[in-house]
Amino acid sequence: MNTLYYGDNLHILREYIQDESVDLVYLDPPFNSNRTYNELFQDESGKFSDAQIMAFEDTWHWTEATQVEYENLIGGGGGVESVSSVMEALFQMIGTNQMMAYLVMMSPRLVELRRILKPTGGIFLHCDPTASHYLKIVCDAIFRPLNFRNEIVWQRRQDKHNLARNHMGRIHDNILFYAKSADTKYHIQYTEYDEEYLKSHYKYDDNDGRGKYRLLPCTNESGGNKPYEYRGIVRSWRFSLENMEQKYQDGLLRKLTDNGPYYYKKYLSEAKGVPLQDLWTDIPPVRGSESRGYPTQKPEFLLERIISACSKEGDQILDPFCGCGTAIYASQTLNRRWVGIDITHLSIQLIKNTLRDEFDLSDSSDYQIVGVPVDVSGAENLAEQLPDGRHQFQLWAMALVGGQPFGGEKGKRGADGGIDGIIRFKSGKSKFEKVIIQVKSGKVGVNDIRDLIGTVQSEKAAMGAFLTLQNPTRPMKIKALQAGKWSSLSWGEFEKIQILTIKELLDGERLKMPPSSRMVRPRRKTKEGAKQKDLL
Repeated sequence: MNTLYYGDNLHILREYIQDESVDLVYLDPPFNSNRTYNELFQDESGKFSDAQIMAFEDTWHWTEATQVEYENLIGGGGGVESVSSVMEALFQMIGTNQMMAYLVMMSPRLVELRRILKPTGGIFLHCDPTASHYLKIVCDAIFRPLNFRNEIVWQRRQDKHNLARNHMGRIHDNILFYAKSADTKYHIQYTEYDEEYLKSHYKYDDNDGRGKYRLLPCTNESGGNKPYEYRGIVRSWRFSLENMEQKYQDGLLRKLTDNGPYYYKKYLSEAKGVPLQDLWTDIPPVRGSESRGYPTQKPEFLLERIISACSKEGDQILDPFCGCGTAIYASQTLNRRWVGIDITHLSIQLIKNTLRDEFDLSDSSDYQIVGVPVDVSGAENLAEQLPDGRHQFQLWAMALVGGQPFGGEKGKRGADGGIDGIIRFKSGKSKFEKVIIQVKSGKVGVNDIRDLIGTVQSEKAAMGAFLTLQNPTRPMKIKALQAGKWSSLSWGEFEKIQILTIKELLDGERLKMPPSSRMVRPRRKTKEGAKQKDLL
């Protein structure tokens, strides 16, 4: 089945994914740049909120664990012999800094990704110019230089404004394309002709309904074919005598001068377009309704192009850093099977919600989720896990309602109670409101509701949501009702304090509130509606 895995992708790859079982891998790991990529979510106004998930908190730091993994790699434990010497050489050159820590994190994962690829499979590694040259050396060691196919340059920014004073504008990402073997499949992709090309080349029209065409020589300029006479003209013709005559009878031959050679007509309707090159300037960045709040989100059309190039319907696509799920949605649109892995509950829940709302898919019948609770018993087990089970439970529970963790990993505690998470929504043309979330995995009582009411008031929030593993008491329910309602002309009335149990959430209950921007998405386009020609 299509599968979503929660957890460390290195562990998932080693324990769950079989050898040579995947047709195509796309990965978009965190980059080495000055942006804070652990700030995974933005609020609806486009600004970074307090929400942070420290999913890769050790990615850019040399720790004891990094040292152990490095020693394992150079000791031959990476599974590919050439990795040892490459990593040792990089260590001598770079030292124990953040970039080397990143390469140590990536190398064993790339080794595993090579293992799971079929001989006909390929891998696309999305990176930025600060890390691409180092990653290319590592990929050469793992996949072999002979299997390097392309370094794709994607212009991710369309605007050309450069505010930096000491360098040129940085507007592109790099995508490294490696094959597993010489048998790796590749389907030529085509892009549209530009208008100037069409005007200058397809300028003829016989007005017979076949449309515009261009003229191409029937002669073989290289002289490889033996000359022969055709209708009084001797040339080294590109086609056989029989084919020349057939084209003539079909009205496809034309002479520009009485004594000149024949040309044949190539109609625009027969042209596939411009074969895809390694410079991609025609895919704009994510904007508008496609945005899911991830600062590193990639356009779905970008993933559709990659997936179409190296797979066919029914093939299996794997994304080990699936984030907000773009590769999964593109795979689903193009009728591929998919596997996604992520280390945050918020990502898993966001993908689950999107698959439900946009694709009408259920995690109980259309795909499976591995590693997250699916019932109350699983939720209880998560809360009891050491060392940070309660905190992981909190993150998981907030993801069920689309909440963002507030104030980083440790949360923010105020005099009026705790704020575990928030949801922001737009209540007017430019006004944003918020819902305060509190999560409890242990014993609960009416004082918890009093605290939440006080926090909602002090934070000037619209509403408060209380998520509990235990059933609420009757006094808790009464106190919540006494808090009254929040209302707006646009959305009507909603209970100001809402209590939801984990069981209710797992059964499909939702907070009653105006939709946040992440809850409202346009209908998915189909393959037939895609912009690119010859997607399949």
